[in-house]
Amino acid sequence: MFEDIEDGAAAATRLAGGTPLHRTLDIADPGDWLTLDAAVREVAWNRSQSLLGWRHSTPLPADLAQLGESRLALALCHPDGRIRQEAVRQSVRYPGLLPLVVIRCADWADPVRGHARQLLREALDVDSAVGLAPLVLRAGRRDRGGFGVEVLGQVLRRASRGQLAALFADPDRTVRRFAYRLAVEGRLLRPAELARAAARDQDTVVQDLCATAALTAPGDEDAYEDVLPPLLSARNPRVRSAGVTALRRAGRSERAEPFLTDRSALVRACARYVVRQRGGDPAAWYRERCTAGAPELPPGAVIGLAECGNRADAGLLRSLLVHPVAGVRARAVAGLRALDCVDAQRLWPLLDDPAAAVVRETATALLPSAEVLPADRLRERTGSERPRHVRVGAFRLLDARGGVEALRAAVGLLGDPDTKLRAWAGQSVQRWRPSPDERHGDAEVGELLDRSRHLFSDHALRRRTWEAGVGG
Repeated sequence: MFEDIEDGAAAATRLAGGTPLHRTLDIADPGDWLTLDAAVREVAWNRSQSLLGWRHSTPLPADLAQLGESRLALALCHPDGRIRQEAVRQSVRYPGLLPLVVIRCADWADPVRGHARQLLREALDVDSAVGLAPLVLRAGRRDRGGFGVEVLGQVLRRASRGQLAALFADPDRTVRRFAYRLAVEGRLLRPAELARAAARDQDTVVQDLCATAALTAPGDEDAYEDVLPPLLSARNPRVRSAGVTALRRAGRSERAEPFLTDRSALVRACARYVVRQRGGDPAAWYRERCTAGAPELPPGAVIGLAECGNRADAGLLRSLLVHPVAGVRARAVAGLRALDCVDAQRLWPLLDDPAAAVVRETATALLPSAEVLPADRLRERTGSERPRHVRVGAFRLLDARGGVEALRAAVGLLGDPDTKLRAWAGQSVQRWRPSPDERHGDAEVGELLDRSRHLFSDHALRRRTWEAGVGG
């Protein structure tokens, strides 16, 4: 594939010398066709000799009927609209030039555009439409590009499931969306196939489209047996949530209970809805499992309790702060934060937790209390002998605290062994400003700024020291 306009210009030079199209560009790559067009037509307005050498060495003849396929491709991209118009007429001799005709369907010149559209409508069949779909949809984003997309849709509505299959796997999500919309509209895929597509595809639009179509297609409860398993086992939470919600409609609400502990908040919320509609009490279900506190307690049950419980459940969550499973401890901290029941004294020991997730959640929960936390004890945790996640958590809190404590911690981390933490510390120093309630003229601030002078221009450093009252 072409990397840039220079590659397109080099391809134009080879075409001018008669090199066949298939040896000059990747004819299956829409980007190559678009880059070739830009190199020949748009760059031509810049009169760049390095890019347009072929126009002087091998100029196009007045009679384009004399041209072979390679040089006619250049004529189709020519900056002169009259040449492009005649080239469109001549291109009927070479079906391999149809991609350039697609591009000309969005041409700014009305005569060129009109002839190209007529030719595309006559030449496009199902087989060629499948191959050209990525290019048509790319060109369709341009002004006047809607015609090609409209014709493509008309032709591909006659395609079979097998013919559309290549588009279902196209790396361009726009192509996959277009193909699946046609398949859903034409009912070309069975509900189970749509469910598998929703579970497999990484694009959220395709996921929603296929999952919705799969769940609305069945006519009886038994038909869900092939649809629900792919949705419920999908990696993407949007797809799983669609499957969980459909359990109620399928008369299988009891199968929603295991999803109350799903790792996704969206899926847990859908599961709670289904359980409530069946008459269950998700909060009581969560409390029962959290009270047991077994080693196999799913972390999702802990945060699920916070999502649907109340402040009276804070005591139960605090008991889980010492659970042997790191995921449970992290979720317990997140749950206390969700219930607005954060106790800084209880959470403080978790800043030294061996699990990064626990320290991360603890630092997030303590951020509102950053100004009242003991700065010296936080600064101790930024030492290079501490684990990286502990240093990061402590610095988050010191940085949020602001003032000289934030500057002191940031300058101390400029020599940290971790590249990302050093960069974060440097950014913190650069955006530091003295706090209004701190005394100006602090000699330590001047020393810290001087140690970090490599991060500032001379003007910026003078400005910063002046703001802190330590400037000369």
